[in-house]
Amino acid sequence: MKLKTKYIFILLGFAVALGIAWTTVSIQEDPDTFVFGDALPDAPELAARGTYGVGVQTIDLVHRNQLDILNIKDGEAPLYTRPITIEVWYPANIPEGTTAIENYTQVLGRKGAPGRPLVPFTFKGRALRDAVIATTTSKYPLIILSHGYVGSRFLFTYLAENLASKGYIVASIDHTDSTYKDAANFTSTLVNRSLDQLFVLDQMDLLGQAKSGSFLSGYVDASNTGLVGYSMGGYGGLNTCGAGYSEKALGLFKSLTGGSDALGQRGAANEAYQKSIDPRIKAFVALAPWGMANGVWDANGLAGLKTPTFFVSGSQDDISMYENGVKAIYEGAVNSDRYLLTYINARHNVAPNPPANATLKEGLDIDEYLRYADSVWDMRRINNINQHFVTAFFGIHLKGEAFESYLDLKEDANTGNWKGFKPRTSIGMELRHQSPAN
Repeated sequence: MKLKTKYIFILLGFAVALGIAWTTVSIQEDPDTFVFGDALPDAPELAARGTYGVGVQTIDLVHRNQLDILNIKDGEAPLYTRPITIEVWYPANIPEGTTAIENYTQVLGRKGAPGRPLVPFTFKGRALRDAVIATTTSKYPLIILSHGYVGSRFLFTYLAENLASKGYIVASIDHTDSTYKDAANFTSTLVNRSLDQLFVLDQMDLLGQAKSGSFLSGYVDASNTGLVGYSMGGYGGLNTCGAGYSEKALGLFKSLTGGSDALGQRGAANEAYQKSIDPRIKAFVALAPWGMANGVWDANGLAGLKTPTFFVSGSQDDISMYENGVKAIYEGAVNSDRYLLTYINARHNVAPNPPANATLKEGLDIDEYLRYADSVWDMRRINNINQHFVTAFFGIHLKGEAFESYLDLKEDANTGNWKGFKPRTSIGMELRHQSPAN
């Protein structure tokens, strides 16, 4: 069903010297028809949905022979089979007359947190469950999404659907031991985050092979992959893309686990790690990546990041930090062609969907709301801006699209209109860029 809209005239009263200006805007009659990820009137150009319909499916995977970090004894971890669930969005054929609306289910609360029981809630997206994938003469680039601690594979449906509508296959991970439903000791997340990302890349590659038996068979170009990581997903993504962990980080992990060396397999000084950087990943978007302020990286580790990277941060990030956190990573990643988009006065939440109605109920712990909200920025606005810049960045690196001019901007948005932004809407942001030293 098409959204009902009506047109009204709005009188804009300016100073007498400026005269009177009229404009026509489209207003949605029913606010309930607004879906996460829809473009607001002031959304930048590349936030618009693409030409494809969007399908969505759930896939359950198992990662065998993994270190069971939660059961370390005397510094040694036994092996176990690690379950991983992913949600996959993809370009799809939507049958005529079919409404492509999906009700996603997530939970409020957090496992084991006093006063915060797990309570399911739903919110809408613009996708059709189990739709037929759109045929193509060439494979679709792959994008992997990795949430924070804690989070879920549904944390950024606004971005997943948007990218799928533009001709990407998008796989979003539920990181075991790190979701709202199964939150466990942080040490599991420290070790498994980058390993999960690489495992999902391998599995999506296999599912995309001819005769795999999957609906993805013949459609996944895993050799042309983009990675998006938020908070701990950004921590893992940096390591996945070449930033090895520091000796300080390895020492801290040993102290937390009674002597385990499990994190050392991804340490900057480990030659096997240095040779393991996966060339299939062509571009990385790091949304408020965690770890720098905690000594996870040093200059040597950050120098290993050579993948083109687009960093996003709030200038008042109080989780990953800014000056000695995200900005310091950006400055230290000297061998990467990199950008840093800063939302002035925003805190850590520069990645998630906006707060759902369920988070607004009285009596809930404030953290149920603050998982998704920023106290200065409208999250729908941040979502649209993220869609715009991520589209440009991945378009350049994964599709060879001529979007460079959308990133070749004055550093301070307040000094003039950024390309793709409507007049008077490029405000409150900064965009830095550094070319690689080598």
